[in-house]
Amino acid sequence: MENPSEPEPVMRFTDVTKVYPLPAGDVVALNKISLYIAQGEFIAIMGPSGSGKSTLLNLMGCLDTPTEGELYIKGKRVKGMTDEELTSLRRDHIGFIFQQFNLIPLLTALENVQYPFILKTGAADSKGRSIEVLESMSLETNLFSHKPSELSGGQQQRVAIARALVNDPEILLADEPTGNLDTKTGSAIMELLSDLNRNRGKTIIMVTHDPKIAEYAHRTIRIVDGKIV
Repeated sequence: MENPSEPEPVMRFTDVTKVYPLPAGDVVALNKISLYIAQGEFIAIMGPSGSGKSTLLNLMGCLDTPTEGELYIKGKRVKGMTDEELTSLRRDHIGFIFQQFNLIPLLTALENVQYPFILKTGAADSKGRSIEVLESMSLETNLFSHKPSELSGGQQQRVAIARALVNDPEILLADEPTGNLDTKTGSAIMELLSDLNRNRGKTIIMVTHDPKIAEYAHRTIRIVDGKIV
């Protein structure tokens, strides 16, 4: 039972089940997951392939909704939300960092970061905020005008993190954020994420298969066959 004096968690799962109906039979991706995530935590999610990690991250990112059970994000009940409400919750509170970077190839580094800021605020004058965030990622100024194909993997991931941060979300969801990087570059990216958690209070939830990367987190959640173990 939660202590009523404790602040509202950033996320709360209560007996959440996610079922995908398929012609060959229903697939239970998550089975009665209960989970409490406090503001400012740094959490790693680990488990074998097909265990439900991606489904859990999709629910956290409002990219999907539970089949059963209750999920609250920032105190808001996800079940019953319209697509528009889910989009607003994602845009205003959650940043996404992907293994494949998912940058728009035709846009420059700066334009990639500007894009979500313009979507949220409609502000044409988004350059100052975007430059500020890119600079905080220690990306050289001369690279701001480069397309993703002209950047190294580590540089692309820095742009991707800047894009995730430009709207100043409280929650960062990272799906194998070092998966396409060499060990040295991956360590530099993890130091960046640790700094965002430690000095800027960001709640970071990261899926990883690498125990060394998981060591950066304060808490590790292990999931097997759709259940936390």
